[in-house]
Amino acid sequence: MSAIIDIFPQLLRGLGVTVSVLLASAIFAYLMAFIAGLCRLSQNVIIRKFTGFYVEVFRGTSLIVQLFWLYYAIPMLFGIQLGSNWWTGVIAIGLNYGAYLSEVVRGSILSVAKGQTEAAVALNMSRFQRMRLVIFPQAVRMMLPEFGNYTIQMLKGTSLVSLIGMTDVLYYGDIMRSTNLSQAPLIYLLVLVLYFIIALPLIWLTRKGESISKKGVASG
Repeated sequence: MSAIIDIFPQLLRGLGVTVSVLLASAIFAYLMAFIAGLCRLSQNVIIRKFTGFYVEVFRGTSLIVQLFWLYYAIPMLFGIQLGSNWWTGVIAIGLNYGAYLSEVVRGSILSVAKGQTEAAVALNMSRFQRMRLVIFPQAVRMMLPEFGNYTIQMLKGTSLVSLIGMTDVLYYGDIMRSTNLSQAPLIYLLVLVLYFIIALPLIWLTRKGESISKKGVASG
C-alpha cells in the first residue's frame, strides 16, 4: 500500500498532458472525419480521390510511424516545423483517427433509408436542405456509438506520445520503472488502472450514444 501511495501521485503528474492530448486530438479527429466523410460523397472526382488517398494512407499505416514521420522526418526533409511535440501528437492522432471516423460518417449517411431522400425530393428540397434537415440528423445518431468507441481508442493512442518526449502518464511510469525495476509490475498495473479510470466516462457516453442511436432513425 505504501508503494501505491508513492507511485500514484507521480503518475498523476502526467494526467493533464494525457487528457489535454485526448480532448484536442478528439476534436481534430471529429473535424477531419466530417470533412473527409462528406468529401468522399462529393460529386467532384478530384475531391473524392484526394480524400480517399488521405483516408487510405492514414488507415493503412501505423500511428507510431505517422507520429515519428511528423515529428522527425518532415522537419528534416522539408524544414517544416509543426510546433511543439504536443501539437505533433495531437495532429498525428487526429489525422489517424479522423481517417477511420470519416468512413463512419460516410457509411452512416449512406445507411439512411433511400425513402427519406425520395420524400425530401418530393417536397422540393435542395440537395443541401436534404442533407441538413433530413439525412444528416439521422446519420449523426447512427455515428454516435462508433464515435464513442474510437474516442476510447484515441485514449489508448495517447500513450504513444511518450515516444516523442511528452510527459504523459506512461512517461512517468517509464521513468519510475527505469529507476526501480522491481516495482515495474505494480507501476504498469497502476498505469492500466489510471487509463481505465479515464476511460470510464467515455464508456458511459458510448453506451448512452448506443441508446440514442436506436431512436429517431427512420427505417423506410
